[in-house]
Amino acid sequence: MKDEENQEPIKKKRQKQTALHCGVGLLARREHSEFELRQKLTTREFEADAIEQAILRLLEKDYLSDARFAQSTCRYRVNRGYGWRYIANELKQKGVCSTIIQQLQKNCEIDWYLQAELAYNKRFGESRVVALPACQKEKAKRIRFLQYRGFSSDEIFSIINNE
Repeated sequence: MKDEENQEPIKKKRQKQTALHCGVGLLARREHSEFELRQKLTTREFEADAIEQAILRLLEKDYLSDARFAQSTCRYRVNRGYGWRYIANELKQKGVCSTIIQQLQKNCEIDWYLQAELAYNKRFGESRVVALPACQKEKAKRIRFLQYRGFSSDEIFSIINNE
């Protein structure tokens, strides 16, 4: 009976350390948002208290930062040819608050028109679509591609109509 009572605090302490250790391991691989890290620790079946303790400790040590995660994600997606709308939507899905997203957009020094043109040229080459009725199907295909990539309609049509 006494052994079981003594084991309980040790288990809780070990579990808190394990949640913290697991969180550090996940953050060592790549940046995570607080929401994303909480989800991953929950799926690993840590207690809610242990998860909260670990996240507070990681925030305290500045190992976990939503702003740093947002910058990292933005840089990665820009290098992959995605537009601002795609990036902002992904950040929202990963639990980054809207103020951090707005701050990132303000401080972001990226020419989205140039990014859209680079993505377009990489996918379709240097050729532009002529606005003839025979090419409407191809033009629509190219517009959908850029929309999926998260570029605004202004950015898309400046590229499509630029000959």
